[in-house]
Amino acid sequence: MSEFTRPMSLSPGGDGDSFDEFRERDPVAVHAMLKSLMDRNVALQLTTPDGIHYTTSIWSLDEGKRIAFTGKVLDPAVHRLVESSEVSAVGYLDMVKLQFELHGLMLVHGGSQCVLQAGVPTEVFRFQRRSGFRVRTLDRSSPTATMRHPSIPDMEIALRVLDVSIGGCALFVPDDVPPLWPGSEVAGVRMELDAQTSFVTALALRHVTCIQPDVKGARLGCEWLRPEGGVDRSLQRYIDQTQKRRRMMALE
Repeated sequence: MSEFTRPMSLSPGGDGDSFDEFRERDPVAVHAMLKSLMDRNVALQLTTPDGIHYTTSIWSLDEGKRIAFTGKVLDPAVHRLVESSEVSAVGYLDMVKLQFELHGLMLVHGGSQCVLQAGVPTEVFRFQRRSGFRVRTLDRSSPTATMRHPSIPDMEIALRVLDVSIGGCALFVPDDVPPLWPGSEVAGVRMELDAQTSFVTALALRHVTCIQPDVKGARLGCEWLRPEGGVDRSLQRYIDQTQKRRRMMALE
């Protein structure tokens, strides 16, 4: 089994206590994620702590009651899953890793095929699959990066943040701001992404690209350097919450 499909350890008293920001317990949101897994026929890995794993997909979903997975009655792994008291399911929606626990797993026979049934999970954990994934910021939160211009130290500039990843961000540089050259480093940058996410970091300026001919400005790609402690966790939470808000906006 690849590292990408290995379930995160969420055992009580261990690291699991620090994963609350990735935990989704809203019944509507949980059902929506499970339904997306089913509708897209996403491959899921069912695993146990003793190394049993089985690839399957969601066969049916009864909101608030039972969830069923495809299975082969002759596969020994299916029977060993049912015998286990702890079974985790892991799959991906786009670049987001979803993980949830299955309780009351049972086998329902039907010829050579069968279904694995369990209670619908009451919570789902969401983890970003890779650090390079970027999320576009929400304009209404007015995300900004405030810094001293590297070529003009007496000039303070506040640039709009266009997108964010665990590894860096992109900033919008208006035409009336003196050029910011790739290869520069800027210390003491104050990032304010939303009311809950702000920190100070250094930025390495990596590349400048034009956005559109009719837009009076450029996109500045940056890499985080020497951020404050705990920034990775704050960024992961911000990316996760921004993705959720964008999905909700699309449904409105």
